[in-house]
Amino acid sequence: MKILHLDSSARSGGSDQAPYGSHTRRLGQRFVRRWRASRPQDAIVHRDLGAQPPPPVDARWIHAAFTPPARRAPWMGEALALSDLLVDELIAADLIVIGAPMYNFGMPAQLKAWIDNVVRVGRTFGFDRARPGEPYWPLLAGQGKRLVLLGARGDYGYDAGGRLAARNHVEAGVATPLRYIGIELEAAIAVEYDEFADARLQASLAAAEAQVDALVDRLALSPPTRACA
Repeated sequence: MKILHLDSSARSGGSDQAPYGSHTRRLGQRFVRRWRASRPQDAIVHRDLGAQPPPPVDARWIHAAFTPPARRAPWMGEALALSDLLVDELIAADLIVIGAPMYNFGMPAQLKAWIDNVVRVGRTFGFDRARPGEPYWPLLAGQGKRLVLLGARGDYGYDAGGRLAARNHVEAGVATPLRYIGIELEAAIAVEYDEFADARLQASLAAAEAQVDALVDRLALSPPTRACA
């Protein structure tokens, strides 16, 4: 069992460690601590996108990614080196846990850059114009990979049916491209009321931490399993 844990908050440290710390880092650290206590044998890879953001894709990256490997010039391999590493980490993982705070109603730019680097033709999705029906297909489907999103929002009411649900582009923005390559959303947990910094924030934090604990306990008893080849 392998877990890929991604942090994307620009804030360093968890909000339980520093006055201006990150709620998503706090939830992610709690998830990992509880998982390690339950399943110490499992491998956990952590990548801090907030501290070391991947570069956004550019013209050279696109040219290289859409050139068949056998025809790539040496510079193309260099242009895709980090992307290849990020894709390898994703392919190796059974469970992907992402701290995804809301920035201006969407995900942080550094998380979007990671998504653009791992949604790769020939690596995580296939494309063939001659294929009957749908020319695109997910290459990571059927492997039991699951996604957990841990969020934080300044305002409140962003969940389905809430007062600001239509302005929430975080969960769908992350889950849609990952589902496209074959990774299903298992759960999304978020803290709200950050900008209010009152009792409602504390209640939201407590509720989110309880949800994280329950989620870890459930998943640890029935972890994702890879389909047999």
